[in-house]
Amino acid sequence: MIPFKGRGAVSNDDGRYEAHTHAAIDDGWGILDEEPPALKTTVTHEAARTIISRNASPDVPFDRSINPYRGCEHGCIYCFARPTHAYQGLSPGRDFESRLFAKPDAARLLAEELRKPNYDCQVIALGANTDCYQPIERERRITRSVLEVLAAHQHPVAIVTKSALVERDIDILAPMAKKSLVTVYVSVTTLDKSLARRMEPRAASPQRRIETIRALHAAGIPTGVLTAPVIPALNDHEMETILKSASEAGARWAGYVLLRLPLEIKDLFKEWLAVHAPLRAEHVMSLIRQARDGQEYDASFGARMRGTGIYADMIDNRFRLACKRLGLNQQRLRLDTRQFCVPVRGGDQLTLF
Repeated sequence: MIPFKGRGAVSNDDGRYEAHTHAAIDDGWGILDEEPPALKTTVTHEAARTIISRNASPDVPFDRSINPYRGCEHGCIYCFARPTHAYQGLSPGRDFESRLFAKPDAARLLAEELRKPNYDCQVIALGANTDCYQPIERERRITRSVLEVLAAHQHPVAIVTKSALVERDIDILAPMAKKSLVTVYVSVTTLDKSLARRMEPRAASPQRRIETIRALHAAGIPTGVLTAPVIPALNDHEMETILKSASEAGARWAGYVLLRLPLEIKDLFKEWLAVHAPLRAEHVMSLIRQARDGQEYDASFGARMRGTGIYADMIDNRFRLACKRLGLNQQRLRLDTRQFCVPVRGGDQLTLF
């Protein structure tokens, strides 16, 4: 297999709901050995009816999120959101990182939902599925428009990103931070530029992400780091180094997630290993199975993020010891939901109290 330059997935197999599958066949002229043509990114506008997604998962600290985009041009091979592209009749492979969907009405829909009389204010997660600051955000500015609505309503938000583009919105985030309305977690998977380029080809470089943590901290924005995902025998040895670099840049909180391989990601990741890390491939998968009760993935609540067994326990202990040594997670960060208020618009009925 020949990887696409600047893309994470090696293949583009049909989604699991498709009635037919397609495969490239060598016609004897060696066309499968040729470098494939450049893959262009396309963006389709999605006419969403609502913008706040809800969940009841005990594994995440939020019950609602906003995803301005479907698909992600960062192309991270391990992205757990890849299988959702199958719902669009597309491939979780290269389609996921090149055929994107944007929600231009996100800010308007959010404002409408926040104005409902029965709306209960709780922290909204931004970028929990696909990165809200992926490259197309530079022109689309949907994430920024969502932040403007949240700021106007004094609504708390937790952001996760691996993009330096979040620095653009410091003018919104810094005033919100003074009111305890925002926190930003920057995902740093590796400090190895070569590995990052292959594993997450269109995301910001590792060193640039560390500088983003520094910039956010300097602006007074509560900042954390996610060492996610932890991949056995590939980047697991970097955990302490990543935490130390992030701590020195100003991160005060940290988290980690063990590599997850649900649905199509399992085969996509193994293809990627065969091309980019063939000598480590079997060792990586062996350790993954050890941490997943002999399987390549366990979707059980409580186990899917951390794994089980000796290897998983070792990763957890290393993480906790490193955080203690570096002074990370020493206090719990609480965002304030009590300040939420709906701004008055022209023609609104005023209340007596």
